[in-house]
Amino acid sequence: QVRLVESGGGLVQAGGSLNLSCTASGRTFSSYAMGWFRQAPGKEREFVAAIGWSGISTLYADSVKGRFTVSRDNAKNTVYLQMNSLKPEDTAVYSCAARTGRIRSTWVDYDYWGQGTQVTVSS
Repeated sequence: QVRLVESGGGLVQAGGSLNLSCTASGRTFSSYAMGWFRQAPGKEREFVAAIGWSGISTLYADSVKGRFTVSRDNAKNTVYLQMNSLKPEDTAVYSCAARTGRIRSTWVDYDYWGQGTQVTVSS
């Protein structure tokens, strides 16, 4: 069982930056691949980024490639999402998720989810 808690969301102007964190409980965090997903009102959940257990493998949605960076610190049981050059269309609730095995970009492949943190980008 893994409990995930996100933080770092907020209101930012277009072009600004935010750094989201997701901290996991449990001693097996380093064995999980981690993903970030987002969901805007009236829209389906969307893949953002994922990182493998070692931090070497990463995957990004085309819409955030070059602007967002996913990283992890297994000693701190934490995964990060650094978001730069934010756009109004990035506004959503951002959630982290964990799964065993390789990274995936589909949300149904993840077993554990955080409650989400709101990111709002004003124009």
